[in-house]
Parts: sequence; structure tokens; C-alpha cells
Amino acid sequence: MLEQMEGSQAVAKAVALCRPEVISAYPISPQTHIVEGLSDMVRTGELDPCEYLMVESEFAAMSAAIGACAAGARAYTATASQGLLYMVEALYNASGLGLPIVMTVANRAIGAPINIWNDHSDSMSQRDSGWIQLYAESNQEAVDLHVQAFKLAEELSLPVMVCMDGFILTHAFERVELPAQNQVDSFLPPFEPRQLLDPSDPVTIGALVGPEAFFEVKYLMHAKQMQALDAIPQIGAEFASEFGRESGGLVRTYRAEDAETIVVALGSVLGTIEDVVDELREQGVKIGIVGIKCFRPYPLEEVRETLRHAERIVVLEKAFAVGAGGIVGQNVRLALSGLPAPVHNVVAGLGGRPITKESLHGLFADVLEDRLEAGKLHFLDLDRERVERELERMREGGRTGPHAENIIRDMGIVAARPH
Repeated sequence: MLEQMEGSQAVAKAVALCRPEVISAYPISPQTHIVEGLSDMVRTGELDPCEYLMVESEFAAMSAAIGACAAGARAYTATASQGLLYMVEALYNASGLGLPIVMTVANRAIGAPINIWNDHSDSMSQRDSGWIQLYAESNQEAVDLHVQAFKLAEELSLPVMVCMDGFILTHAFERVELPAQNQVDSFLPPFEPRQLLDPSDPVTIGALVGPEAFFEVKYLMHAKQMQALDAIPQIGAEFASEFGRESGGLVRTYRAEDAETIVVALGSVLGTIEDVVDELREQGVKIGIVGIKCFRPYPLEEVRETLRHAERIVVLEKAFAVGAGGIVGQNVRLALSGLPAPVHNVVAGLGGRPITKESLHGLFADVLEDRLEAGKLHFLDLDRERVERELERMREGGRTGPHAENIIRDMGIVAARPH
């Protein structure tokens, strides 16, 4: 049954349907409404049995989830931005111990300067923490991915973060279809932990590992992540069969079969890109989309296969590695090793900057008419005048050398904002 509701409330209801036994929560925008919704369900008895822990920090939230999961409970938490960074040490412990915790990341920019709006810099900063990363395009997909995430985490004994764009999805009211409890119970069996702390049978987990075994432990962590590349599409197919709709998977294509130009992106921006692609298709432009649904583990072979026939590729991403370049773009180029198609890496939407259809039309026109040089990092709707004033002060202070001058000369700004 379709219901109109806020994305955060839809996710809270989906998580409750998965019957978590421990929820550890610390509020931080824009994920607060999720844990507020769950606390209300625990308070009223709608979600029972479940222990709701209001902890003193995000580090404590993840630490409590680790303890609960190690003791045999189905554990859940949620966070965003600086909160994700505050729990980093515990994130690595959760994955290193193979604990199947599910966490929502309501994607939000990382400061400084402080910014509460959406981009992907928080989850991208933890792409190598050993957690599976799934990215939702819509609130319906966010609901569906949480149900799949618990099954995936528990089948592989690995933690999973479901990433949904802060405010754009978390605070948007959309029609979503929530599954029935009996459907979720049929799809997601009761949690049976692979490792369990039991006072009557004491063991040590997380013990010191020296050089004689640490290497092998890390190799096996990588091997377990690779298992997810098989499990994710399998669980997605089971979900489609049980619930009657496709959701998740590794990658999803849109009008890409005969496309000469393919756009690669993650998250909610895919919906806007689809609208622009439809409009360009009506003009006879052969353009399509590859949406990456799972960024870790990285589906290298699937990305390569979907992009193999493209004449040109545009990677649009909402984060980048300062001092290096595009994160998603680097991974796409890795998948395309040996193939001739040029890759145009474009950063957009940082700190919540709107990514408009108008700007996307301008970007794709630049690409199609060869006005955008491949191999360079480009910035969509960057305020050229504001940047140039600061760069000029750098010059006057004698703080620019050859590398900085190259950046200044090849600023790579497309569809610059009007002032």
C-alpha cells in the first residue's frame, strides 16, 4: 500500500519491520528523524522487544552497536557527516570483527566550514573502512535497501551502511510502499550470529595480532567483501521476487544500451539526470546512465561491462579527494583500463549546491561538442569570480608555483553560476 511520508519516517518504519533488538542513537542532522521515529515505536511498544540506547556520542553509538551485535543481537544505528567521522575508530573495529551491523548514513558535507547540507564527502571518506556501501536513489529504494541490508549483513557477517542523501531524501515527502511484516519476516530470517560472546563459554575477540597473521586477516577481509559482489545481486533478485519490485543491485542502467555518451553517478541526482537524458533523447542524442548502487565493494567488472561500448563517459560526483581529484572518477577509470573512451570527471553539488537540469544540459552540451577536456577535474557551477579573487591573492603573496598555476589556468569550470 502506497503511503505519503517523509523519507526518514519511511526508513524508520522499514528498519522496525526488520525487528532490530538493539538501537543505539545519537542525534545529528539530517538523520535525527530516523532515530526519533524508532524511539517512538519502542516507547509505544510497536517495536518490541527492542532496547533503545540514547548514548552520549556517535563513537558510543557504534561502540554500543558493536557490543550488542557481538552479544548476539540484531543491531542498528544511524549517523551523518561529523558524526560518522567521530565513530571512525569503532567503524574499523566493526568491520574487522565481522559484525553484521546496519547503519544509515544520511549523507551530509564535512566541515570546516560547517555545512549541514548534502554531498557524499562523509561516506566517501570511509569507503575503505571495510563496510559495504549501498546508495539509494529514492526514498522507495532507501526503504528497500534497508530490508536487503540486514539480510546481506547477516549472510556475510559484514557491516553495511545504507547511504541516502540528507534533506534531499531524508526530509522529502514521497509516496512509498512499505512491505507487510509477514513479507519481511519471510524474507529476513531471525538473526543467528556466527560469533557470540557467552559468559558460559568465554572467548576473546579483537585480540592483538602481530605481523605473522595481520596480513592474512586483511586479505580475508578483502575476500569477504568480494563475496558481496555475488550476494548483492542475488539478494536483490530474491527481493524482487518476494516484493514485486526491483531495487538495489550493483549497478543500474537507464537508456544505456545504444548510448554513445554515458553518465555515471550515485544517489538522488540520478533522478534529475534521467529527466535530462529523456529530453536529450527526444532531440536524437544517444545518451544514457549507469547508476552505481554499490560503491563498496566496487563492482569493477559490472561497471566495465556497462561502459564498454561508450564513446565518451561523464562521471558526476558529489565529493572529491582534495589534492588528488575525483573519487568515483578514479574508480571508473580503473574499470576502463585499456579501453579508449575518454572520461570527463565533474564534481557537483558540494555542500548542497543544487544540481539543476539547466546546468546538466550545459554540461552535456560541452561534452558532446568537445568543449570539455577529458582527464581534468571539472567543477559544475563553481563561482568563478569568487575563486579568482582568492587565487589572485595567492599570486600576490607569492604562494603559487607551477602546480598551482596549472590549476588556475585550467580551472575547469563548466556552466558557471550567474551572479
